[in-house]
Amino acid sequence: LITYGLEGMEVYYTDHDISMTSFFEQLANRKNLLITGGSDFHGTFNKGVALGSGNGTLNIGYPLFKTLNIRLEKIKKKYTNLDLLEKNIGYSFNDKALLNNSLCHRSYLNENQDSCKSDNERLEFLGDAVLGLCIGQLLMEKSPSKKEGELSKLRSNLVSEPALAGRARAIDLGRFIRLGKGEALSRGFDKNSILSDTFEAVIAAVYLDAGFNQAYALIHTLFNEALDEILSNEKTIDYKSTLQEFAQEHGAPPPRYAVLKETGPDHDKSFEISLTLFDTESIGFGKTKKAAEQDSAKKALRFFKKDNP
Repeated sequence: LITYGLEGMEVYYTDHDISMTSFFEQLANRKNLLITGGSDFHGTFNKGVALGSGNGTLNIGYPLFKTLNIRLEKIKKKYTNLDLLEKNIGYSFNDKALLNNSLCHRSYLNENQDSCKSDNERLEFLGDAVLGLCIGQLLMEKSPSKKEGELSKLRSNLVSEPALAGRARAIDLGRFIRLGKGEALSRGFDKNSILSDTFEAVIAAVYLDAGFNQAYALIHTLFNEALDEILSNEKTIDYKSTLQEFAQEHGAPPPRYAVLKETGPDHDKSFEISLTLFDTESIGFGKTKKAAEQDSAKKALRFFKKDNP
């Protein structure tokens, strides 16, 4: 298991007797493994067990926690080497500071003032523009017969938050993002919003480091599969836009959307959204708000088309 990346083992545990604890401690020291421990404290309802202490003589002291933190920092540096990220995206930066800055979330900068020149939000702003331009050019090259409206819808789909988060996960961007402690504990590295924003910042960093041609080539590589997939699907429909056009044709105000329910953890949410048009309500579901809105619009169109074929 060590050859596959095992770094530590649980030596101290509420069900371990003295001899078992001693055996695991010697084994961990012999194999240079990180020693961890847990009391199985899950709340005050667990009588006789507290945070760091439990049944019998179990008492996990602060020195173990301190050693664990030091080792974890070393492990984190080992597996967040930016050379790996450059390999993942297929580009090596001339100015490493640009890459470093593109990964610096504002929550991290607030806690580490000297770590970055600034947070990555200005780069995110620039990257959004670079992405829009490059994706627009790629769509025009790959689909010369499509009209402006169709191209705009396709581009919106490709540069949407969920789509960019998917591209970010494909290059394993999440583990390289520098986050504040609170954001890291809430799994910010896997939130669509943070992933998509950081992806845009990295694109801007490439643009500033090597110019438009390099940024365009990188975007072409990273989006080529997604472009081919979306262009081969001739059934791609923007139900929200179609429904709004339907409402305008019939002299009605735009549809109203409202979030009814959000369920699941931040990195895996599901949404339930209501749509109201002509005093009729349609309920949609999806893994993002946009997807749920599209689902509700699709159902509403299906309903109204029955009465207005």
